[in-house]
Amino acid sequence: MNDALQKPVAVIGAGIGGLTAAHFLRRNGVPVMILEGGKQVAGMASSYVDDRGFHYDFGAHFITNRLAAAVGIGGQCRDVPYYGETFLVKGRQYSYPLGLLATPRYVVGALKAKIGGRQGEPRTAADWFRQEFGRTLADEVSLPILEAWSGAPADQLSAAVAQKLQNSIGRTIYLRFCSRLRRRAISIGYSQEMPEGPNVWHVYPEHGVSQVCERLLADLRDVVELESPVQQIIVENDRAVAIRAAGREREVSAVVSTVPAPILPKLVTGTDALEPLRQFRFRPMTFVCLRFEKRGILSDTVLWTAAAGFPFFRLTETPLSMPWLAPEGKTLITCDIGCQVGDEMWTMDDAALGDKCVDALESLYPGVRQHYSGCRVLRTPIAYPVYHLDYEEARQRFAAGTGVDNLYSIGRNGEFAHILMEDVYWRTIRKMNELLRKLRGAPPTPATAPRFTSAASGQLASV
Repeated sequence: MNDALQKPVAVIGAGIGGLTAAHFLRRNGVPVMILEGGKQVAGMASSYVDDRGFHYDFGAHFITNRLAAAVGIGGQCRDVPYYGETFLVKGRQYSYPLGLLATPRYVVGALKAKIGGRQGEPRTAADWFRQEFGRTLADEVSLPILEAWSGAPADQLSAAVAQKLQNSIGRTIYLRFCSRLRRRAISIGYSQEMPEGPNVWHVYPEHGVSQVCERLLADLRDVVELESPVQQIIVENDRAVAIRAAGREREVSAVVSTVPAPILPKLVTGTDALEPLRQFRFRPMTFVCLRFEKRGILSDTVLWTAAAGFPFFRLTETPLSMPWLAPEGKTLITCDIGCQVGDEMWTMDDAALGDKCVDALESLYPGVRQHYSGCRVLRTPIAYPVYHLDYEEARQRFAAGTGVDNLYSIGRNGEFAHILMEDVYWRTIRKMNELLRKLRGAPPTPATAPRFTSAASGQLASV
């Protein structure tokens, strides 16, 4: 046996990324150990049901049928029949995309931008959105949302934040039409790694989104070590060779980390290759999930409110898309609040924060307070990566690799990337396929190698 395959691969973190990596490697004969600092697996992809029958998914609210098939839970999911978004602008609500396209000032602005042509490659997010959608739509809709979401002015953010908007308006309209025709919530803009089309739609696992992690965990329980935070990743001659956890040093053939990118340099010893990552920043968020004894409060599943002066920039009434997430006739509305650790929105008492959100809702939907029955709050300091221009060059270099042999950083937080569960899975498999080839002494896969061709296989072509 190859010496590299006799030592385990250390996987740091037991969220969707870490479990996917460990599952793929183990299925291909590579010994692994999963070191999780917390008391449970799944991370933000966790689900909770309270004693009244309300379901809470503070991370992903659904997955795709393609991802469900890949992990083996396709037969244990319900189809999501509908998903829609609306924008609140200057007191009026516009559906996406047709409501915005029916607004003359937005159409005229977009046509002017197209006729005028590009004035060179856009450097900032503000430049990109104004060139793509016109100044009016960008300034009134897109940029206020982006700034509330990231906590930074759009002219200080990289144009790369727009990479996730891969579908054209025409493609989006086509997929929306398919969604209505098939009465399924077709996936639109949720995957950059795999193609989207009429045969890829959203589903909800019977036991919540955390069921994805639970399925992967089923084959890995004997190698998961909970409450085992990694203290050091030891690098020698620019290669990851060992880890230290719980005061014990262990040799490894590779390290696969889901640790948030800015924290990774604090763990690595023996190289300064990762020092530029320390400057990367995440956007802290507070999510307030409000319970109501009434359903159908919002006009659509999602309402974006960033330009309206509310404490939240997005509202989501998930039972409009997935009625089973709340008891019949009742509902949940999740309020997304951008904040900073230690500010008012971060430190406010849960009950007071719930009241503040309900007061804001009352101005939109008079009488809603009489149906309010409490809330559940989640705070996270690492909700979304911020693509700030201050460190854009370092971010691009990091996207190509860590600079340390056999040290991989995966997952949304580990890659410092705007990716959802669908892409976390496929990108992790792709990276682990690369690692597997290295461990086996095989030549690198050509850059033009095809990506996944089978939704159910969960693997690349045979290595």
